[in-house]
Amino acid sequence: MRPGARPAMTAQNLRHLRLFTAVARLKTLTAVAEAWHISQPAVTQAITKLERETGGSLFQRSRHGFFLTPRGHILQHRVDSAFALLDPVLEEISPRLKTTLTQAQLQALIAVGESENFTLAARRLALAQPTVHRAVTQVEQESARSLFERTAFGILPTRLCQSLIQAARLALYELDQAAAELSEFDGEEAGSVVVGAMPLARSTLLPRALRRFRLEHPTCPVRILDGPYDELLGGLRRGSIDLLVGALRVPAPIGDVVQTPLFHDRLALLAGPGHPLAGRPTPSIEDLLAYPWVVPRTGTPTRDQFETLFTAAGYRPPAPIIESGSLLLIRELLTDGRHLGCLSRHQSQPECEHGLLVALAFPTDHLLRPIGITTRANWRPTRAQKRMMALITAEGEDAARHQAQSQDAGLGA
Repeated sequence: MRPGARPAMTAQNLRHLRLFTAVARLKTLTAVAEAWHISQPAVTQAITKLERETGGSLFQRSRHGFFLTPRGHILQHRVDSAFALLDPVLEEISPRLKTTLTQAQLQALIAVGESENFTLAARRLALAQPTVHRAVTQVEQESARSLFERTAFGILPTRLCQSLIQAARLALYELDQAAAELSEFDGEEAGSVVVGAMPLARSTLLPRALRRFRLEHPTCPVRILDGPYDELLGGLRRGSIDLLVGALRVPAPIGDVVQTPLFHDRLALLAGPGHPLAGRPTPSIEDLLAYPWVVPRTGTPTRDQFETLFTAAGYRPPAPIIESGSLLLIRELLTDGRHLGCLSRHQSQPECEHGLLVALAFPTDHLLRPIGITTRANWRPTRAQKRMMALITAEGEDAARHQAQSQDAGLGA
């Protein structure tokens, strides 16, 4: 369970949640008991316990049957989403798992799959190694197949197990979201917001959005994660990150994410105030090739645009380079009067306005890249997550307006 999530039932007893959805569908305890081949008191006990754990009534009882309350509808939507993710994979592995699989077994599968080692997985879960090993073995016995391959390099999940682990991550995320929404329904602030932030977002969009968010949500936990784009995208798809903010990829990297553009950014070629090219009206390509560079790593949109400046003119990109997307490191290196740097114009603008960096007068307006928000397809945010996204969107729209005004001023001049 993620930090800030309501410590509720939703990630504890999958069988009770399945009985809950059965009662919501069939409307009577008798029909559910017959369908599940259990006693009616057992169904009653499961629903009563679930209502106690969720903090209120999930059903309105009447002589016509059981009907969901508003609280019940919140839970049903999230539970249905969780099982819609899990069940297709469980059907392929072994249909019996739909009624026998537990939350503890899912957590063990995820931990072993990510650690590729039982000891490390046990340490992550704060459990004894035999406990984790037993949980995985029970699932394999129930499935009548091996879910992990034991190799000299570690314990590697099979293709089916990888699919199950991915579905389990997202299913447990949905159940965490249910816990947060139930707390919001009760007027509490719960859940959390986890943002994957690329360099531009960390220096401009996010700080302003976070200040506004904290005034409105003084106790909601917020985590800002940075790292290479591929790692952030993986976290988004696994459910450990709610949204990414920064440069969008064209085309979208994979079909299960949605990209929402906010504005277009341009490339900036930068120098320290004392660099020989800092005051040059229009440096040539040859001028740019004469100096060492600090540029973002290969594969990033900014790096691609930087290299395009040279290849489009028939030149090889500069060879002496340092790879970094850190504004702080680039600024410090450029103070030597030799290095040149390459960054987003939006990201570097405050440094230029304070005289710490100088933007070279080399034409880059034709090199645009979309900046925006990336989320999972079919993601349903909580109220706090919606608000965070709205505030980031507002900052992006503000950036787009300032950009348009700057262009108009430039044309007027």
